Amino acid sequence: MFNKKQDSSDTRRIPHGSPIASSSQMNGIIRPAYVIERYAAYYPMNHKRRGMALLFSHNKYNVRNVPLPVREGSAVDCKRLKETLDLFGFDVKVYQDFKLEEIKAVVEKVSTMDHRDNDCILIAVLTHGEDGDYVYAHDVSYELSTIWSHFTADNCPSLAGRPKIFLVQACRGSKLDNGVKIQKDGIARYSIPTHADFLFAYATIPGFMAFRNTTEGSWFINELCKELQENGHKYDLVTLLTFVTQKVAYDHESVSNLPEFNMRKQTPCVVSMLTRLLLFNEV
Repeated sequence: MFNKKQDSSDTRRIPHGSPIASSSQMNGIIRPAYVIERYAAYYPMNHKRRGMALLFSHNKYNVRNVPLPVREGSAVDCKRLKETLDLFGFDVKVYQDFKLEEIKAVVEKVSTMDHRDNDCILIAVLTHGEDGDYVYAHDVSYELSTIWSHFTADNCPSLAGRPKIFLVQACRGSKLDNGVKIQKDGIARYSIPTHADFLFAYATIPGFMAFRNTTEGSWFINELCKELQENGHKYDLVTLLTFVTQKVAYDHESVSNLPEFNMRKQTPCVVSMLTRLLLFNEV
């Protein structure tokens, strides 16, 4: 539908439609692999390994009764993100065009691993999406909670108290942002919530489209990788994502020969349940 060097979107074009020992969870008590000072400002990022990075990248689909377009430019996003995460010491695994049952199998396996020697975990989902935090596997749509719920502190004790980072490059609806022209002058033990220490970085806000250039990749992943490479060891991750939001919001505007998709804007959305600053140390 879109010509080369034009901006597409990550939404469909039609309206809707070895395990950890159980002793770590005895009596409903979560026993994290390590305990740090209650009010420590930073997450410890000096374990033996940075941690795993799972990239679920989707390009082609076979969803019954839903003619999803090929995500041109997706391979650019995946390659750029993998190279960036490699620089930060992540053990990157790419899963291309997986079906939902295959995604579930990967997530269930990883969530039962022993992550005690890892700093954190990162999961990226690059795909089409729609309202209600639904995204597409190769064969069907599913809620993002299908993935992240496996990594709560009660389900994955070895990651309790450690950052769990989720990057989502997908539309979250079909609304378009027309933009507004701005004039120039104007070591103690304590309990932790099971859902603490998560960070979700979405390409766009709920209900709106996310744009992806067919040759250069998506705005969000492109700016995220540039910010990480340039300032990833200088600023904490939430600060970096603020700068990413600024770049996407101010420096990008869609280009399309279809009027309804031309000259549109996009704003990434960051939802943080982090309880400390996340600053990547030098590898």
